[in-house]
Amino acid sequence: MSEERLITVAIHTYEKAIMLKTMLESEGIDVALQNVNLLQPVVSSGVRVRIKERDLPLALRIIENAEIFTTPTEQRTARKVAPVLVPTDFSDYSSRAASIGFEIAHKLKAEIVFLHSYIDPYRTGNLQLTDAFSYDSIDDEERTRVESEVNGLMNDFTNKVRDKIKNGDIPPVKFSSIVTEGVPEETILEYTRTNPTSLIVMGTRGRGKKEREMIGSVTAEVLDSCRTPAFTVPESATLSSVKNIRDIIFFSNLEQDDILALDSFHRLFPDSAFNVTIVHIPGKKERDETRAKAIDSLLGYCRKHYTGYAFDVKDVKLQSIVEDFNAISAQQPINLIVVPNKKKNIFARLFNPSLAHKLLFHADIPMMVIPV
Repeated sequence: MSEERLITVAIHTYEKAIMLKTMLESEGIDVALQNVNLLQPVVSSGVRVRIKERDLPLALRIIENAEIFTTPTEQRTARKVAPVLVPTDFSDYSSRAASIGFEIAHKLKAEIVFLHSYIDPYRTGNLQLTDAFSYDSIDDEERTRVESEVNGLMNDFTNKVRDKIKNGDIPPVKFSSIVTEGVPEETILEYTRTNPTSLIVMGTRGRGKKEREMIGSVTAEVLDSCRTPAFTVPESATLSSVKNIRDIIFFSNLEQDDILALDSFHRLFPDSAFNVTIVHIPGKKERDETRAKAIDSLLGYCRKHYTGYAFDVKDVKLQSIVEDFNAISAQQPINLIVVPNKKKNIFARLFNPSLAHKLLFHADIPMMVIPV
């Protein structure tokens, strides 16, 4: 290993240290072991697993999601970049999101997977769809008709996508499509649980319409529960291309999770030149001197490791995050909101919605939500 500064990422028994070393090295991270008993390595304890400082964010993500990175090395040699998932309901706003998805997938050299799910009335029985209309009973013929109609809509949608590729309106990216029965948010979450996915790109309605649909929003449920990064594109957003993203708001609570989220974001957009305003959300018991030191430390780390980005910091008040965000957006251009999102149980989500959830319904600006 080079003379670059090494840091200890874990201390284990020799056996576990070797396992961790193998896992990290299979993902391209150089690892050194320290304090190994060379006479009896099998019974060594307190073995330090050390890595280069610049590899810390990626190493932490691998360690915290170890179950994902346990495939034998020989199965990974031909591994491709995981696809970008684009859920669609065939609306205009989901078509706009698809165009953004193609740009990002082209940058990542990834494929696109379109996903549409519908509720099968044959399975739901007396599902009340509106005040005036319900399915009381549907035979196999009607069920087949519904399935055929949905598949026809997907074919029309993908034909339009092919036309856009031919016309040069979107980048040439290989894509496939899936039509399945199920509740949309549950189908999206199940897909990402069972299939490697680089990113979800979803279209959303405009602010006024979203507020009327605040309960049961598919996008809100996905943002709150999914462990895959998600990029949302409101139908009223002015963003027409990823190339137009310059000014970013990144919400931060000055914890290690911020570095993980920034690293994930940088790996999706490594060659871009962004102006990143870190919006600090203060903790209830946070002290001024502690905050100042943490901000300086975070800024120093960001400027050292993400040299293509320019960084600045602003504070918001704990009780008025949305209002303060509106004030910031009135003072400076914002093309994208980036929010690290911690996993919550369902009761916490019901009584204390995440910041991503709140901003989804109050901002007509594209947003990227990164689970940490």
